[in-house]
Amino acid sequence: MRPDYEIAVHELGIIDALAVYDPHIAGTPPLDIHTEASDIDILFCTLDPNGFVADVSQLYAHMSGFRTWQWTSKDRPVVATFRAYGWEFELFASSLPIAQQHGWRHFQIERRLLSLGGSGFKRTIQTLRQEGLKTEPAFWAALKQEGDAYLGLLSLEHATDNELRAELASAGFGRTISR
Repeated sequence: MRPDYEIAVHELGIIDALAVYDPHIAGTPPLDIHTEASDIDILFCTLDPNGFVADVSQLYAHMSGFRTWQWTSKDRPVVATFRAYGWEFELFASSLPIAQQHGWRHFQIERRLLSLGGSGFKRTIQTLRQEGLKTEPAFWAALKQEGDAYLGLLSLEHATDNELRAELASAGFGRTISR
């Protein structure tokens, strides 16, 4: 049995050690929909990707499975992964402020949907995750939507709670909201 993700993060000391990069934990553990294969995603903001990689390497290169790479997309974020305290950690650093990063935006809408969708919605997400779906596709499938799950979820981020309740109700979770 691996430790709670918060214990692992605390033991690693990563939030304090890399505070200058504005760390934010996202992903499935804080949403309580993680599986045994889930990792701990931590998002960072940096205008100096080389400095971020140097700092992360100095602190965590000795960890099992440590590796880093840089995406080739426009923003060119850097990623570092390693195992520690029974968890896989994925550190994602972008030049975008955290609030603008897709990972954080997905996390926020997923949290809202779980809050509004009730236990049946959460069980459905957990089942879809156990069946092997990644997080965003699991949410999109539970909402009975087609197309790109990643862009689809972003299209919901400015929806009101009532609009999200209506989406959930049309997928069979809860009841329709009268307007």
